[in-house]
Amino acid sequence: MPSFSRSLEESLHRAIAGASARKHEYATLEHLLLSLLEDQDASAVMRACGVDLDVIRQAVENYIDNELSSLIVETGEDAKPTAGFQRVIQR
Repeated sequence: MPSFSRSLEESLHRAIAGASARKHEYATLEHLLLSLLEDQDASAVMRACGVDLDVIRQAVENYIDNELSSLIVETGEDAKPTAGFQRVIQR
């Protein structure tokens, strides 16, 4: 199993918590990206690559809120990572 930095672990937990807060059954790569935008180290790398964090954040939030509405469930359970989410963290 991979070993993660504390900030990455926090980002992973934040992604799942964010998906759960939206009542999504699954935490997707979009939830993970949104969480990484809040991570100091990850956001610094993105800024260094010329990424406009505000534009990305708005686009990802819009996508999550409008395109992932089919993931909403009323079970009250925590969101589960999708296969794609799991593959990314295993690499």
